[in-house]
Amino acid sequence: MASFVDHPITLASFAVIDREIGAHGLSQDLYAVVRRVIHATADFEYQSLLTASPNAIAAATAALQQGCPIVTDVGMVAQGISRMVQRTCQNPILVAVEQGDSPPPGKTRTETGLLRCTQQMPQAVYVIGNAPTALLALCEQIKLQQAQPALVVGAPVGFINVVEAKRALAELTVPQILVAGRKGGSGVAAAIVNALLILAWQAATQN
Repeated sequence: MASFVDHPITLASFAVIDREIGAHGLSQDLYAVVRRVIHATADFEYQSLLTASPNAIAAATAALQQGCPIVTDVGMVAQGISRMVQRTCQNPILVAVEQGDSPPPGKTRTETGLLRCTQQMPQAVYVIGNAPTALLALCEQIKLQQAQPALVVGAPVGFINVVEAKRALAELTVPQILVAGRKGGSGVAAAIVNALLILAWQAATQN
């Protein structure tokens, strides 16, 4: 695995975030994820919006170390993680919307592509930063035991079906990192994955 060093401005920004947050009750790994999301958004509300299910971060970092594919809903998420993937775990990246040509009536390209990805890679890390329809489709596949993701990042943004999709994910026992409410987006989803890639790389280099 290649090494990486955060830019000095990033490190200085982390110091500001640490100072403004102060004492907190988050685990070291979860805080690493939250801090990188706050760095990407300048929004301290993510300290309370972002949650991880028990052992989700450990399961995700182990899967990433082993080269687990990463499926993103849209290209912007893939672009946001591609450099970090190259610098750390070098996982394959697949973009769901690019697999969604000729969707059936009533289905979006992203939803259609996501379903095709679950057929090809049911145990991938799935990252949803834009399309709630894709998250709803993934949740249904998990319920049907057609997909067993190593992790689901649920961070779609918007007003239509967003809260409902996140609620559907929260009801499942699959390892997950979830952004509550309407907030999220491609940048947030990418920041979550980048933090996990760094944690995976650090764990691998320490072993």
